[in-house]
Amino acid sequence: MFRLPFFFVLVTLFSASLSTSTVFGQTEQKFSETIGPISKVSQVAGDLKFTEGPTPDDQGNLYFTDIPANKIYKWTSEGELEVFLEPSGHANGLLWTAKYGLLACQMDGQVVAIDPSDRSLKVLAKEYQGKRFNAPNDLVVDSSGGIYFTDPLYRAPTPLPQATMGVYYIAANGAVTRVIESLPAPNGINLSPEEKTLYVIPSQEKRMWKYAVTEPGKLGPRQLLCKLAQPEGSEGAGSGGDGCAVDIQGNIYITTSLGVQVISPDGERLGIIEFPEHPANVTFGGRNLDTLYVTARTGLYRAKMSSRGHRFTGE
Repeated sequence: MFRLPFFFVLVTLFSASLSTSTVFGQTEQKFSETIGPISKVSQVAGDLKFTEGPTPDDQGNLYFTDIPANKIYKWTSEGELEVFLEPSGHANGLLWTAKYGLLACQMDGQVVAIDPSDRSLKVLAKEYQGKRFNAPNDLVVDSSGGIYFTDPLYRAPTPLPQATMGVYYIAANGAVTRVIESLPAPNGINLSPEEKTLYVIPSQEKRMWKYAVTEPGKLGPRQLLCKLAQPEGSEGAGSGGDGCAVDIQGNIYITTSLGVQVISPDGERLGIIEFPEHPANVTFGGRNLDTLYVTARTGLYRAKMSSRGHRFTGE
């Protein structure tokens, strides 16, 4: 069990079989009223292989991936689970956008846009300096229509085609630049609501990083956002984050082995929302973007929140 220093407060928000929330430096009431869950965690779908990449569209549907199954699923607003695309190119991170439709990081080596009407694919980027990407993992789009995406090592050929693990930017005109390199498995990625800060979540260390965005596709020096809470007995190596989401207050929701760790824009750890399975990725959905959806290994889960999510749609 993860043990807290004596001055922290442990708050149980859900039944023991479902979920708890560990709150740091706040009361249960304050966390619940302003940020945390206000319902029990419930499973939306199960018996899958390894789920990832949840993203809502404008009609109340939710898309997510099952990487080993090579599928993209659609959880409809009517509560039906459908296969949206198979094969998916081992799609991982997804993002619904106004400009492109459904964006997908295909771990087979490229970033694509999927037309939801006929499910046709348009390749947006497949190589950098004449070499394929390692295995695109997750992405976010800015208001100029540019796309940041991570390119770690998971499912990549060896030796790595790019010889480094990094973050890339696809400008609205299609030009591709490498904006970050040599991070230990950069995985989740997101922007602050005002798009002035880029967050990058590495999976192979406990330090989470932020970068000032000076203009689209241009970043300032790396700065420490926070250090993630670790399981008892862990030194932090390999115990980093995975996916992330942001709410309208600018808080960052990072999936970890302990659950979804909620971090303020200043790097303060606000709480940990636990799930029945190890979370992989997270997003806000629902009519008012007040439902937290989490892909966690074999299942898709959700919980009603006090907070509301911020969406990046490329507008």
